[in-house]
Order: sequence, then C-alpha cells, then structure tokens
Amino acid sequence: MGVNNMKILIAEDDTDIALFYRVALQNRNHHVVITDNGVDCLTIYREELKNFISRMGCLDNNKQHVFDMVILDYRMPGTDGIEVAKEIIRINPKQRIIIASAYPTETLSSCMKELWHLVELVQKPFDVGTLIDTIENKQSHSELQGLNQDASIRQEFNLLNHEQVNDLRYHAEFCVVQKRIEGNE
Repeated sequence: MGVNNMKILIAEDDTDIALFYRVALQNRNHHVVITDNGVDCLTIYREELKNFISRMGCLDNNKQHVFDMVILDYRMPGTDGIEVAKEIIRINPKQRIIIASAYPTETLSSCMKELWHLVELVQKPFDVGTLIDTIENKQSHSELQGLNQDASIRQEFNLLNHEQVNDLRYHAEFCVVQKRIEGNE
C-alpha cells in the first residue's frame, strides 16, 4: 500500500479522539479500523493476522504487514497500550507501533522497561499535521527497525543506567517540543 492508502489499526478509548483519527486519516485515503479498548484491538489484530497468513501462506516480516501501523492510546481501561504493544511485538516484532500519550516521560519509561523494543511516540494533544507527519513518515520507522535489529544496540539499551534513561527521556521530550514548535510555524 502506498503512503496515502495505509491500513491502520487504532485503539483509543476517547470517542472524540477516535473520531478525530477516523476523519483525518480517511480524508488521506487510509483504511482505518478503530477499537475502544486493548482487548478488542488484540482480537482484531490476531484475526487479521490469521486471515493474512491464510491468504499469503506465511508472514514475511520484511515485505508485508498485517497493518501498516497500529496506533495505541497509552492509558486505556483494562489492557493498556503498552500491554497491547507487548503482545503485538511478541507476535510480529516488525509491526510498526505508535503510542499516543499525554504522558511522554512516563510512556517512554514504560516502553523501555516493558517492551525492550523501540516504538514511536506521539504526545497528546496533537494537531492533524502532526498526526499525518508521524503516520506518513516511514523513514523514522525504518530507522527504529534498524536499531531493533542491531543486537549490540539492543543489549546496550537493556543495560541503561538511571542517568542514561533520564538522558533519553530529556531527549525524547526535547524532540516532542521541537516538533510542536516546527508544526506551529
């Protein structure tokens, strides 16, 4: 699928934000599947994966994905975004995942502690431009995949001390603020 017709799975419990996603992404000709909780998101993902494998014969992580991306709300009742991401990564380590959160420091820390896998993060609230730029920027995803595949970097990532984690948090927060400033100009 091209950049303007991606298949996107979203788990978002806030109906206004879910509607925002649907309208913004469908206006860009993306196919959007939205759930309001993590359990349904995983059910849909597993079902689509099963259908995908039955059509294709296997899951070739290097060429095709069940969904072009999965966008997960960080805080949802029941199964939260990190738990959903953890299960999807277990099933399909190359799946592109974006965590949407109003709590970037907490989210980054949870991602590092629980996922042991680099995922994309977008800070709420965000405007349509930020959403589209994040979703349609495949280069950042490719760069993260490269880091996730590099065993030596992953080993170093797993052994970060508290000071290094704080440095990463600061850098991530700086990038979010910088992106907001650039988006508002």
